[in-house]
Amino acid sequence: MSNVFMRRMPHSRFSWDNIGDIKTGRGDLGEDVPVLMYRLMQYTLLDVLSGIFGDYQANVYFRKAGFIAGSQFATEMLNLDVDFNTFIASLQKTLQEYKVGILRMENFDPNTETIVLTVGQDLDCSGLPITNETVCTYDEGFIAGILEAYTGKKYSVQEIDCWANGDRLCRFKGTIDKSRL
Repeated sequence: MSNVFMRRMPHSRFSWDNIGDIKTGRGDLGEDVPVLMYRLMQYTLLDVLSGIFGDYQANVYFRKAGFIAGSQFATEMLNLDVDFNTFIASLQKTLQEYKVGILRMENFDPNTETIVLTVGQDLDCSGLPITNETVCTYDEGFIAGILEAYTGKKYSVQEIDCWANGDRLCRFKGTIDKSRL
């Protein structure tokens, strides 16, 4: 069942319909695209935004875009009316099916609703050179959008480990964002 209140994000002109009919439009080429092309678009766009707005603000915009994408993805692709464990299992399966990465839940504290997730073979960064930084700001927003769509609560998600800082997977910590309550 689709949540009609989440079809369009507040302050966003994006709609799931903007994606179009990929199967019909791509015909013989199909729906898949190499990670190389995804990263080429992502990192050149980030480079342009950084050049105009600075690195910090460019990452703010990337996180916001990820949030819109995550909210829409959850609303359109996942059942939001299931218990937590079923939801996480479905999210794991869907992210792997769409080759976003291999999601694992490391910890969930039901008292604080803090969650720690890892993503292996992450679409955004697995295989990048080590630069001693975390680079998955889009993913931070994407996960925050998914969590908010499911829980109805505002989450702040921070990447605490990343392939680009020498780890073999990305680790994200999500906490209820008390500044947004």
